[in-house]
Amino acid sequence: MKTFEQFLDIKQEVKEALKNNLPVVALESTIISHGMPYPDNVVMAKKVEQLIREQGAVPATIAIMDGRIKVGLTDEDLETLAKSKHVVKVSRRDMASVIALKEMGATTVASTMICAEMANIKFFVTGGIGGVHKGYEETLDVSADLEELAQTNVTVICAGAKAILDLPRTMEYLETKGVSVVGYQTKVLPAFYTRTSDIELRLHVDKIEDLAKIVYTKEQLNLKGGLLVANPIPEKDSLDGAYMNDIIDRAVKQSVKDHVQGKDVTPYLLKKIVEETKGKSLQANLALVYNNAVVGGKLAKAYQDLHKK
Repeated sequence: MKTFEQFLDIKQEVKEALKNNLPVVALESTIISHGMPYPDNVVMAKKVEQLIREQGAVPATIAIMDGRIKVGLTDEDLETLAKSKHVVKVSRRDMASVIALKEMGATTVASTMICAEMANIKFFVTGGIGGVHKGYEETLDVSADLEELAQTNVTVICAGAKAILDLPRTMEYLETKGVSVVGYQTKVLPAFYTRTSDIELRLHVDKIEDLAKIVYTKEQLNLKGGLLVANPIPEKDSLDGAYMNDIIDRAVKQSVKDHVQGKDVTPYLLKKIVEETKGKSLQANLALVYNNAVVGGKLAKAYQDLHKK
Protein backbone atom coordinates (compact mmCIF):
# COMPACT_ATOMS: atom_id res chain seq x y z
CA MET A 1 0.00 0.00 0.00
CA LYS A 2 1.22 3.49 -0.85
CA THR A 3 1.62 5.54 2.34
CA PHE A 4 -0.95 8.18 1.33
CA GLU A 5 -3.64 5.55 0.85
CA GLN A 6 -4.11 5.36 4.63
CA PHE A 7 -5.69 8.82 4.43
CA LEU A 8 -7.98 8.16 1.45
CA ASP A 9 -11.70 7.44 1.81
CA ILE A 10 -13.01 6.72 -1.69
CA LYS A 11 -16.80 6.55 -1.98
CA GLN A 12 -17.96 3.07 -3.03
CA GLU A 13 -19.50 4.31 -6.30
CA VAL A 14 -16.24 6.02 -7.27
CA LYS A 15 -14.16 3.02 -6.17
CA GLU A 16 -16.24 0.69 -8.35
CA ALA A 17 -15.99 3.02 -11.33
CA LEU A 18 -12.19 3.23 -11.03
CA LYS A 19 -11.90 -0.53 -10.61
CA ASN A 20 -13.97 -1.12 -13.76
CA ASN A 21 -12.19 1.60 -15.82
CA LEU A 22 -15.27 3.78 -16.05
CA PRO A 23 -14.93 7.56 -16.54
CA VAL A 24 -14.61 9.57 -13.31
CA VAL A 25 -14.44 13.36 -12.91
CA ALA A 26 -13.09 15.07 -9.78
CA LEU A 27 -14.68 18.24 -8.37
CA GLU A 28 -13.31 20.78 -5.90
CA SER A 29 -15.08 21.84 -2.71
CA THR A 30 -13.89 25.42 -2.14
CA ILE A 31 -16.69 26.67 -4.37
CA ILE A 32 -19.12 24.98 -1.95
CA SER A 33 -17.68 26.28 1.31
CA HIS A 34 -16.34 29.67 0.20
CA GLY A 35 -18.15 30.39 -3.06
CA MET A 36 -21.79 30.87 -2.13
CA PRO A 37 -24.24 30.72 0.80
CA TYR A 38 -26.26 27.74 2.02
CA PRO A 39 -28.45 26.22 0.57
CA ASP A 40 -27.47 27.60 -2.87
CA ASN A 41 -24.09 25.87 -2.56
CA VAL A 42 -25.74 22.45 -2.10
CA VAL A 43 -28.06 22.97 -5.06
CA MET A 44 -25.06 23.96 -7.21
CA ALA A 45 -22.92 21.00 -6.09
CA LYS A 46 -25.67 18.47 -6.77
CA LYS A 47 -26.45 19.96 -10.18
CA VAL A 48 -22.77 19.78 -11.21
CA GLU A 49 -22.64 16.13 -10.17
CA GLN A 50 -25.86 15.40 -12.07
CA LEU A 51 -24.56 17.05 -15.26
CA ILE A 52 -21.45 14.84 -15.11
CA ARG A 53 -23.62 11.74 -14.66
CA GLU A 54 -25.70 12.73 -17.68
CA GLN A 55 -22.54 12.55 -19.83
CA GLY A 56 -21.90 8.97 -18.72
CA ALA A 57 -19.25 9.71 -16.08
CA VAL A 58 -19.11 9.40 -12.29
CA PRO A 59 -18.56 12.59 -10.22
CA ALA A 60 -16.17 12.64 -7.25
CA THR A 61 -16.38 15.79 -5.13
CA ILE A 62 -13.30 16.02 -2.90
CA ALA A 63 -12.95 17.46 0.62
CA ILE A 64 -11.02 16.82 3.84
CA MET A 65 -13.07 15.72 6.85
CA ASP A 66 -12.09 14.10 10.17
CA GLY A 67 -8.49 13.59 9.10
CA ARG A 68 -9.51 11.86 5.87
CA ILE A 69 -9.39 12.82 2.21
CA LYS A 70 -12.92 12.13 1.02
CA VAL A 71 -13.06 11.31 -2.68
CA GLY A 72 -16.77 11.43 -3.39
CA LEU A 73 -19.12 12.96 -0.80
CA THR A 74 -22.34 11.53 0.59
CA ASP A 75 -25.37 13.82 0.93
CA GLU A 76 -24.60 14.05 4.65
CA ASP A 77 -20.97 15.03 3.95
CA LEU A 78 -22.12 17.68 1.51
CA GLU A 79 -24.60 19.18 3.99
CA THR A 80 -21.94 19.29 6.72
CA LEU A 81 -19.41 20.98 4.43
CA ALA A 82 -21.97 23.44 3.05
CA LYS A 83 -23.25 24.54 6.48
CA SER A 84 -20.01 24.68 8.46
CA LYS A 85 -18.64 28.12 9.37
CA HIS A 86 -15.09 26.90 10.02
CA VAL A 87 -13.76 25.33 6.85
CA VAL A 88 -10.09 25.76 5.93
CA LYS A 89 -9.39 26.69 2.32
CA VAL A 90 -6.82 23.97 1.58
CA SER A 91 -4.01 24.30 -0.93
CA ARG A 92 -0.88 22.09 -1.09
CA ARG A 93 0.77 23.84 1.86
CA ASP A 94 -2.24 23.22 4.14
CA MET A 95 -2.95 19.56 3.42
CA ALA A 96 -0.72 17.88 6.01
CA SER A 97 -1.76 20.15 8.89
CA VAL A 98 -5.50 20.00 8.13
CA ILE A 99 -5.40 16.19 7.92
CA ALA A 100 -3.15 15.79 10.99
CA LEU A 101 -5.26 18.12 13.15
CA LYS A 102 -8.53 16.69 11.80
CA GLU A 103 -9.86 20.04 10.67
CA MET A 104 -12.50 20.40 7.97
CA GLY A 105 -10.98 21.46 4.67
CA ALA A 106 -12.31 22.50 1.28
CA THR A 107 -9.97 21.74 -1.60
CA THR A 108 -8.77 24.35 -4.08
CA VAL A 109 -7.63 23.60 -7.64
CA ALA A 110 -4.13 22.65 -6.42
CA SER A 111 -5.18 20.32 -3.62
CA THR A 112 -8.01 18.77 -5.66
CA MET A 113 -5.45 17.90 -8.35
CA ILE A 114 -3.21 16.27 -5.74
CA CYS A 115 -6.07 14.22 -4.28
CA ALA A 116 -7.38 13.27 -7.72
CA GLU A 117 -3.96 11.95 -8.73
CA MET A 118 -3.74 10.00 -5.46
CA ALA A 119 -7.04 8.33 -6.33
CA ASN A 120 -6.00 7.81 -9.98
CA ILE A 121 -8.67 10.19 -11.33
CA LYS A 122 -7.50 11.78 -14.56
CA PHE A 123 -10.05 14.60 -15.05
CA PHE A 124 -11.05 17.54 -12.88
CA VAL A 125 -13.70 20.18 -13.50
CA THR A 126 -13.51 23.63 -11.90
CA GLY A 127 -14.69 27.17 -12.63
CA GLY A 128 -11.41 28.96 -13.24
CA ILE A 129 -7.82 28.37 -12.14
CA GLY A 130 -5.76 30.73 -10.02
CA GLY A 131 -2.77 32.48 -11.52
CA VAL A 132 -0.49 35.52 -11.38
CA HIS A 133 -2.22 38.32 -9.49
CA LYS A 134 -2.29 41.91 -10.68
CA GLY A 135 0.47 43.92 -9.01
CA TYR A 136 2.76 40.87 -9.04
CA GLU A 137 5.84 43.10 -9.29
CA GLU A 138 5.11 44.33 -5.75
CA THR A 139 3.42 41.35 -4.07
CA LEU A 140 4.94 38.31 -5.86
CA ASP A 141 1.46 36.79 -5.48
CA VAL A 142 1.15 33.68 -7.67
CA SER A 143 -1.42 30.97 -7.09
CA ALA A 144 -0.17 27.49 -6.17
CA ASP A 145 -2.49 26.22 -8.92
CA LEU A 146 0.14 27.05 -11.54
CA GLU A 147 2.89 25.04 -9.84
CA GLU A 148 0.47 22.14 -9.43
CA LEU A 149 -0.34 22.19 -13.13
CA ALA A 150 3.38 21.95 -13.79
CA GLN A 151 3.83 18.75 -11.78
CA THR A 152 0.54 16.86 -11.26
CA ASN A 153 -0.87 14.59 -13.95
CA VAL A 154 -4.50 15.67 -14.07
CA THR A 155 -6.42 17.28 -16.94
CA VAL A 156 -8.23 20.40 -15.72
CA ILE A 157 -11.35 21.72 -17.49
CA CYS A 158 -11.98 25.40 -16.73
CA ALA A 159 -13.24 28.68 -18.18
CA GLY A 160 -9.70 30.06 -18.24
CA ALA A 161 -8.02 31.76 -15.29
CA LYS A 162 -10.13 33.92 -12.99
CA ALA A 163 -10.69 37.35 -14.56
CA ILE A 164 -9.31 39.12 -11.47
CA LEU A 165 -5.82 37.96 -12.46
CA ASP A 166 -3.06 39.18 -14.74
CA LEU A 167 -3.96 36.89 -17.65
CA PRO A 168 -0.93 37.56 -19.92
CA ARG A 169 1.52 36.84 -17.08
CA THR A 170 -0.48 33.78 -16.06
CA MET A 171 -0.15 32.39 -19.59
CA GLU A 172 3.57 33.18 -19.67
CA TYR A 173 4.01 31.33 -16.39
CA LEU A 174 2.21 28.26 -17.73
CA GLU A 175 4.30 28.35 -20.91
CA THR A 176 7.51 28.53 -18.88
CA LYS A 177 6.39 25.49 -16.90
CA GLY A 178 5.57 23.56 -20.08
CA VAL A 179 1.84 23.30 -19.42
CA SER A 180 -0.27 22.82 -22.56
CA VAL A 181 -3.35 25.04 -22.73
CA VAL A 182 -5.92 23.76 -25.23
CA GLY A 183 -8.85 25.91 -26.28
CA TYR A 184 -12.04 23.91 -26.71
CA GLN A 185 -14.07 25.52 -29.50
CA THR A 186 -12.16 28.76 -28.98
CA LYS A 187 -8.99 30.25 -30.48
CA VAL A 188 -8.48 32.73 -27.63
CA LEU A 189 -8.20 32.36 -23.87
CA PRO A 190 -11.62 32.76 -22.25
CA ALA A 191 -11.62 35.31 -19.42
CA PHE A 192 -13.91 33.54 -16.97
CA TYR A 193 -16.98 35.83 -16.98
CA THR A 194 -16.47 36.61 -20.67
CA ARG A 195 -15.92 34.31 -23.66
CA THR A 196 -12.94 36.13 -25.12
CA SER A 197 -9.71 37.97 -24.35
CA ASP A 198 -6.85 39.44 -26.36
CA ILE A 199 -4.72 36.34 -25.74
CA GLU A 200 -4.50 33.95 -28.67
CA LEU A 201 -4.04 30.27 -27.90
CA ARG A 202 -1.42 28.20 -29.70
CA LEU A 203 -3.64 25.15 -29.67
CA HIS A 204 -7.39 24.70 -30.10
CA VAL A 205 -9.70 21.86 -31.08
CA ASP A 206 -13.39 21.71 -31.95
CA LYS A 207 -14.09 18.02 -31.24
CA ILE A 208 -14.16 16.33 -27.86
CA GLU A 209 -12.56 13.25 -29.47
CA ASP A 210 -9.51 15.32 -30.41
CA LEU A 211 -9.18 16.53 -26.82
CA ALA A 212 -9.29 12.92 -25.66
CA LYS A 213 -6.56 11.99 -28.16
CA ILE A 214 -4.29 14.74 -26.82
CA VAL A 215 -4.79 13.56 -23.22
CA TYR A 216 -4.21 9.94 -24.22
CA THR A 217 -1.04 10.74 -26.21
CA LYS A 218 0.38 12.91 -23.42
CA GLU A 219 -0.11 9.97 -21.08
CA GLN A 220 1.55 7.54 -23.46
CA LEU A 221 4.54 9.87 -23.78
CA ASN A 222 4.79 9.95 -19.97
CA LEU A 223 4.93 13.75 -19.98
CA LYS A 224 4.93 15.21 -16.49
CA GLY A 225 2.33 17.72 -15.35
CA GLY A 226 -1.26 18.65 -16.05
CA LEU A 227 -3.09 19.71 -19.17
CA LEU A 228 -5.42 22.71 -19.14
CA VAL A 229 -8.61 22.74 -21.21
CA ALA A 230 -9.94 26.28 -21.68
CA ASN A 231 -13.70 26.08 -22.23
CA PRO A 232 -15.50 29.45 -22.66
CA ILE A 233 -18.67 30.41 -20.82
CA PRO A 234 -21.79 29.96 -23.02
CA GLU A 235 -22.48 33.01 -25.19
CA LYS A 236 -25.88 33.73 -23.62
CA ASP A 237 -24.28 33.91 -20.15
CA SER A 238 -21.16 35.90 -21.06
CA LEU A 239 -20.79 39.36 -19.48
CA ASP A 240 -19.37 42.42 -21.25
CA GLY A 241 -15.58 42.50 -21.03
CA ALA A 242 -15.14 46.27 -20.60
CA TYR A 243 -17.85 46.38 -17.93
CA MET A 244 -16.22 43.55 -15.98
CA ASN A 245 -12.67 44.89 -16.32
CA ASP A 246 -13.74 48.25 -14.84
CA ILE A 247 -15.37 46.55 -11.85
CA ILE A 248 -12.38 44.24 -11.35
CA ASP A 249 -9.86 47.11 -11.48
CA ARG A 250 -11.80 49.01 -8.81
CA ALA A 251 -12.06 45.90 -6.64
CA VAL A 252 -8.30 45.26 -6.92
CA LYS A 253 -7.49 48.86 -5.90
CA GLN A 254 -9.83 48.55 -2.90
CA SER A 255 -8.17 45.28 -1.84
CA VAL A 256 -4.81 47.07 -1.73
CA LYS A 257 -6.29 49.86 0.39
CA ASP A 258 -7.80 47.26 2.73
CA HIS A 259 -4.45 45.42 3.00
CA VAL A 260 -5.91 42.10 1.83
CA GLN A 261 -3.17 39.53 1.19
CA GLY A 262 -2.48 35.88 0.33
CA LYS A 263 -5.32 33.40 -0.02
CA ASP A 264 -7.82 36.03 1.23
CA VAL A 265 -7.42 38.06 -1.98
CA THR A 266 -9.49 35.89 -4.32
CA PRO A 267 -12.60 35.48 -2.09
CA TYR A 268 -12.43 39.21 -1.23
CA LEU A 269 -12.37 40.23 -4.90
CA LEU A 270 -15.08 37.77 -5.96
CA LYS A 271 -17.37 39.03 -3.16
CA LYS A 272 -16.80 42.66 -4.22
CA ILE A 273 -17.53 41.76 -7.85
CA VAL A 274 -20.79 40.02 -6.93
CA GLU A 275 -21.85 43.14 -5.01
CA GLU A 276 -20.91 45.52 -7.84
CA THR A 277 -22.64 43.46 -10.53
CA LYS A 278 -25.73 42.93 -8.31
CA GLY A 279 -25.35 39.17 -8.57
CA LYS A 280 -24.76 38.96 -12.34
CA SER A 281 -21.21 37.68 -11.85
CA LEU A 282 -22.46 34.89 -9.57
CA GLN A 283 -24.97 33.77 -12.20
CA ALA A 284 -22.21 33.80 -14.83
CA ASN A 285 -19.99 31.80 -12.47
CA LEU A 286 -22.70 29.14 -12.10
CA ALA A 287 -23.27 29.00 -15.86
CA LEU A 288 -19.60 28.44 -16.64
CA VAL A 289 -19.20 25.77 -13.95
CA TYR A 290 -22.21 23.87 -15.32
CA ASN A 291 -20.84 24.18 -18.85
CA ASN A 292 -17.44 22.88 -17.71
CA ALA A 293 -19.14 19.93 -16.00
CA VAL A 294 -20.78 18.92 -19.28
CA VAL A 295 -17.50 19.16 -21.21
CA GLY A 296 -15.54 17.41 -18.46
CA GLY A 297 -18.00 14.52 -18.36
CA LYS A 298 -17.91 14.17 -22.15
CA LEU A 299 -14.12 14.30 -22.20
CA ALA A 300 -13.73 11.64 -19.51
CA LYS A 301 -16.14 9.40 -21.42
CA ALA A 302 -14.38 10.01 -24.77
CA TYR A 303 -11.00 9.26 -23.19
CA GLN A 304 -12.26 6.01 -21.70
CA ASP A 305 -13.78 4.99 -25.04
CA LEU A 306 -10.43 5.70 -26.73
CA HIS A 307 -8.57 3.73 -24.06
CA LYS A 308 -10.69 0.65 -24.79
CA LYS A 309 -9.77 0.56 -28.48
